Amino acid sequence: MKSVILPLEAKDIEKIIPHRSPFLLVDRVIELELSKSIKALKSISMNEPYFMGHFPGYPVMPGVLIIEALAQTAAVLATLSFETQEDELYFFASITNARFKRPVFPGDTLILEASILNQKSGVGKFSVKASVDYEVATEAEITCARKNIG
Repeated sequence: MKSVILPLEAKDIEKIIPHRSPFLLVDRVIELELSKSIKALKSISMNEPYFMGHFPGYPVMPGVLIIEALAQTAAVLATLSFETQEDELYFFASITNARFKRPVFPGDTLILEASILNQKSGVGKFSVKASVDYEVATEAEITCARKNIG
């Protein structure tokens, strides 16, 4: 079993998943139980490029980017928990039961949580939830699949 020292900052996360700014949507991992669950944070700044057009005068984080942040969080958990080779990545494969319960605004801090529901042969299913101030913003079940890119 791997040993992980928390918190994981963006520079550490970049060693685990391939995403980079401005598309790295996980700022910090604050809790991790390998093969079980993860909790991470994403600070939402008014300087995010998508706010210029979504929506002028009423900036709201696009729901697909909240889902992407959750998928990246799940990918960090999967990569650290399961046997993964250097030339393998976890890709977002599917989403079910997605619910968007509150908008996410500039200045919010997203709390990103993922729990492993099951994993077999490089495919993991996760229960994911994004919250702001203890209020659920988005929840879903997602599947990530490991793929050799070498």
